[in-house]
Amino acid sequence: MQANELAKIRSIIGSNKRFDLMFAIAGFLALMVGVMAFVALFGEMLANGGGRLNPDFFSSFPSRRAENAGILSAWVGSVLVMIVTALSAIPLGVAAGVYLEEYAPKNWMTDLIEINVTNLAGVPSIVYGLLALGVFVYTFGFGQSILTAGLTLGLLILPVVIVSTREALRAIPIHIREGAYGVGATQWQVVSDHLVPYATPGIMTGVIIGMSRAIGETAPIITIGALTFIAFLPPSPVTDVAPYFNFEWLWSGFTVMPIQMFNWTSRPEEAFQQNAAAAGLILVLMTLMMNAIAIWLRYRLRKSISW
Repeated sequence: MQANELAKIRSIIGSNKRFDLMFAIAGFLALMVGVMAFVALFGEMLANGGGRLNPDFFSSFPSRRAENAGILSAWVGSVLVMIVTALSAIPLGVAAGVYLEEYAPKNWMTDLIEINVTNLAGVPSIVYGLLALGVFVYTFGFGQSILTAGLTLGLLILPVVIVSTREALRAIPIHIREGAYGVGATQWQVVSDHLVPYATPGIMTGVIIGMSRAIGETAPIITIGALTFIAFLPPSPVTDVAPYFNFEWLWSGFTVMPIQMFNWTSRPEEAFQQNAAAAGLILVLMTLMMNAIAIWLRYRLRKSISW
């Protein structure tokens, strides 16, 4: 009898091991499909646009002549828009996530807000563009400016930041809260001194995903009136006179990398297609660099955590 039971247990264990192996192989193949697709696209862009990567391409404005065209206004505009996006979405998203998870009462109103926040993460980006056109451009009078673009993309990634903040807070062991409350800490001290610092690596994951999505968005930027051809730069945010900060750039016209790529791909000349491939390559590198910085910060923060 014991031999039969032992044989059944060994059979179950062997079956589970085979299932685990099959699942691991399927997961590895799925990973390779995504990696190979990215490598193929990246390689094609490098082959088509690699020859255009030179200092003049970064320091020249767009031109009707493909050989003289550059991405100066596009990459500067992308950087400035991302600054506004980060400053508007990250603090607001983290604060909203902390409130919903730690302070908000559990009632039907909170449940309704949570459902809407989750659903907003899947709303098409063009809807945010139409919202921004009606609210920021016409109602508030911000115009077709860098400020409008940054706030629009900030709204776009706000649900992602909120959801990731809540999930990061939920992942903190309950004994952290109980220990802090047990020594007499207030709720604000528990949140500010323990929960948010420990949740920061997880929050950074949501920020990485959100900012990576925002930098490549085209539909909402076109909707609010981004320029497809621009031969000037916004005023510098930093000046050499007190108070050393200039906010006129927020109201300047702009273009971004996806818009510049869209403009070039719509032209039939082969040289403009090469420019678009080179711009796409730079956009991918900008995204990877931004992600690398965020991942490095997340790694450093995780090393500093001691439960």
